[in-house]
Amino acid sequence: MRYCARCGSEYQDSVVDCTDCPNHPPLVSAEEMHERGLPLPHELDQRRFVRAGVADDPVTAQVFVDVLDEHRIPLIVRPGRSGVVDELTTGNLLPWWELLVPDTEQVRAALLLEEERIQTRVYGDEAGRAAEEEELEDERARQASADNSAPPAY
Repeated sequence: MRYCARCGSEYQDSVVDCTDCPNHPPLVSAEEMHERGLPLPHELDQRRFVRAGVADDPVTAQVFVDVLDEHRIPLIVRPGRSGVVDELTTGNLLPWWELLVPDTEQVRAALLLEEERIQTRVYGDEAGRAAEEEELEDERARQASADNSAPPAY
C-alpha cells in the first residue's frame, strides 16, 4: 500500500499520486510515513469522545480537568460559549465548558466529577457557615466593648 503524507489517504501500489489533495502530491511507502513520524490510517486514534460533565465557569472547568488528569482519564475541554454575553441576550443555553472523555471512561469520569461537585458544595457551605459565625463573634465583641466603654449610669 502507498499513502499520502499530506492527508493520510491509503492507495493501492499501482497509484502514484494522491487524488484527494490539491496539486496531487506523490504517494509514499509505509516505511517513509513512519520515518516522517506520520501515522498510517489504521494507526489513528479511533476513540469516540462523549460528554462526561459540564462546568459553568473556567475555574470549575480547571478543577474538573485536574481531577480527571489525576485519574489519568484522557480529556478534551470544549468551550460551549465563546463570549461574555449571557444567555438572556444570546439565547445560547449551552454550558460554558463541556468535558469530553472516551466513551469507555464516561461513567467513571461522570462519577468523579459529581463527587468533586458535591465536595465543592460542602466546602462552600462550611466556609459560608464559618464566615457567618466569625461575623457574629465580631459583632458580639464590638457590642461587648461598646457596653464596657459606656460611662456608668447614675
